[in-house]
Amino acid sequence: MIRNIIRALRLPFISASALPFIFGSLIKREDFNFLGFSLGLGAVIATHLSANLINDYADSKSGADWQDKNFYKFFGGSKLIQEKVLSEGFYLKASVLFLIISFFCILLLALNLKSLFVSVVYLPILFLAWSYSARPFQFSYRRKGEMVILLLFGPVPVMGGYFIQTGIFPDFKSFILSLPLGFLTTAILFANEVPDFKDDRKVRKINWVSFVGEKQAFLLYYLLIFFAFFTIIISILLRYLHPLALLSAIGALMAVKAAEILRAFPDDKKQLITSSRLTIAAHTIASLILILAVIL
Repeated sequence: MIRNIIRALRLPFISASALPFIFGSLIKREDFNFLGFSLGLGAVIATHLSANLINDYADSKSGADWQDKNFYKFFGGSKLIQEKVLSEGFYLKASVLFLIISFFCILLLALNLKSLFVSVVYLPILFLAWSYSARPFQFSYRRKGEMVILLLFGPVPVMGGYFIQTGIFPDFKSFILSLPLGFLTTAILFANEVPDFKDDRKVRKINWVSFVGEKQAFLLYYLLIFFAFFTIIISILLRYLHPLALLSAIGALMAVKAAEILRAFPDDKKQLITSSRLTIAAHTIASLILILAVIL
C-alpha cells in the first residue's frame, strides 16, 4: 500500500519544486530564517502533491488517462484509478488534504514573517496549481499549461524562497535566476506530453505539441533547453552566479540525448521513457550545480 501511495503522490517528482525553492532561499543567506524556510518548503511540497493528485483525478474524469491503461512511470498518470487500486474519490480527498496542509504552512509562515503579504500572494499560486488540471479552466487542456508550469516551477519557488529570506518582492535578480529551472521543468512536461499526444487529442486535451506535431516536437524541446542554459549564461555575465554554473552543461548533454530520442522515436512510448528520465536528470543536475554556484 505504501508503494501505491508513493506512486499516487508521484513523490520522485517533488525535486522539481523543492530544488528551485532551496535555490531561491540560498541566494542571500545572511540571518537565514530556518523556520521560515521550513514552512515555505512545506507549503511548496504540499501544494505540488495536491496538484499531482488533482491532475490524476481530472485526467481520469476527462478520459485522458483511460486511453492507454499501461503505467509508464514518467507520463500518463499513476494509473492506479485505471487499475482499480485507488478511486477517483481518494485522489480528490487527498488533494484537498494536501491543499489544507499547504495553506496551514502559509498561515504559520505569515505569522513567522509578521506579514499577510505571503498569504495574499499564495492564493493565485494555489489557483494556478489546481486550475492547471481541474475544471473549469483546465489550462493544460488549452495550450496554457506550459506557461503555468514555467511560472510555478521557476519564478514562484525561487522568488518565494528569496522573499522569505530577504523580504524583497519583486526582485530582478531572483527573477532572472529563476528562469533556467522554470524552462527545464517545462522541458520535463513537454517531454512527457509527446508520448501522450495522440491519446490526449482524443479527449481534446491540447498542448504545445499540437503546434508542430509529435514528429517535430523535438524542435520545441530544443528551444526550451536553449533558453534554460542561455539564461544561466546571462546570470553568470551579470555576476549573479559563480562561473562554476557552466558545469550545468552536463545537464545540457543529457537534454540533447533526450531531444534525439524525441526526434527518432516520437511514437514509441517505451523509448520515450528514456527521454523523460534524461530530462529529469538534466533538471536535477543543473539544479544542484546552480545551488552550489549561488553559494559560491
